[in-house]
Amino acid sequence: MRVFGWVLLGVIGGAILGAAVGIALGLAYVELFDVSCFEGYCGFLVAFAYGPIGMLIGAVTIGIFAFRKARQSS
Repeated sequence: MRVFGWVLLGVIGGAILGAAVGIALGLAYVELFDVSCFEGYCGFLVAFAYGPIGMLIGAVTIGIFAFRKARQSS
């Protein structure tokens, strides 16, 4: 049960951290490559493409890391 708790905490924390990094990278991409902001396209691109991708990558990566560390310490 302790391993599950650490994995859950890792997945939630990784999702938050990954979304923040994804949004930051998306904003940098929009500024660097001068993406059109017509009707909010640049905001939608960051919010619905880079944010979820970063969230997924962060949740999976930190979840696996937390699982390995929790299993190792048990």
